[in-house]
Amino acid sequence: MTGIKAWLKRTFTFRFTAGIILGAVAGYLYYHFIGCRTGTCPLKSNPYLMTLYGMLFGGILFYKKKKE
Repeated sequence: MTGIKAWLKRTFTFRFTAGIILGAVAGYLYYHFIGCRTGTCPLKSNPYLMTLYGMLFGGILFYKKKKE
């Protein structure tokens, strides 16, 4: 296994993928329940941005570098 397939297998482990999914759900739930009600907050008033930021944060939080 060489090239991009090996890189994808090393990078997208179950833990990392679960972190991205949980982060996306948490980001959307934050927008829905806590987000900006007036629409003047550029980050919190957009469900797509909050979901993307949640995915980013979840991926970073759950990422674990393998020891080589």
